[in-house]
Amino acid sequence: MGRVVHFEVHVDDMERAKKFYGEVFGWTFEDWSEYAGVPYFGATTGDANAMGINGALMKRMGPPPQPGQPVSGFACTMGVEDYDATEAKILSLGGQVALPKYALPGMAWQGYYIDTEGNVIGIHQPDENAK
Repeated sequence: MGRVVHFEVHVDDMERAKKFYGEVFGWTFEDWSEYAGVPYFGATTGDANAMGINGALMKRMGPPPQPGQPVSGFACTMGVEDYDATEAKILSLGGQVALPKYALPGMAWQGYYIDTEGNVIGIHQPDENAK
């Protein structure tokens, strides 16, 4: 079975991306550039005993995705405790709304955003009362 075990977010400005993901989601970073041969920062995304995976921010090797184009790759969705507070952080740090908050009835609140590097990301707040 091919379970996802790591992700990479391709970025144009490493410091800007580290600030965005660090402040919005509380991720921490470790410089693994020596091993990767390119600017590459390992991302710890949460408690090792909680559901989820860790990944990295990697220097983008070509042009960023163009606005309005379909996603070419995977869109990562982060679990959050407070959807509205997380959205406010995303927007205050330069992110943009891609698909506004909507209910997954009886399950959660979901929405998609464009990060500071032009990538689509999702946020997901479990809520049995969502409608």
